[in-house]
Amino acid sequence: MPIGDIIYLIVAFIFAYMTFVIIRGNFQRKFDDEGNRLDLKYKKEKK
Repeated sequence: MPIGDIIYLIVAFIFAYMTFVIIRGNFQRKFDDEGNRLDLKYKKEKK
């Protein structure tokens, strides 16, 4: 396996991992510790 293919696989793995971490972080910020959505919680309090 040429060195270019190995580097390509490593970069593809790092890209996939970073994408997963970013999406997971964004998803977790939308919920509080009890599992309630924060944006809906604030709308209920404003009424």
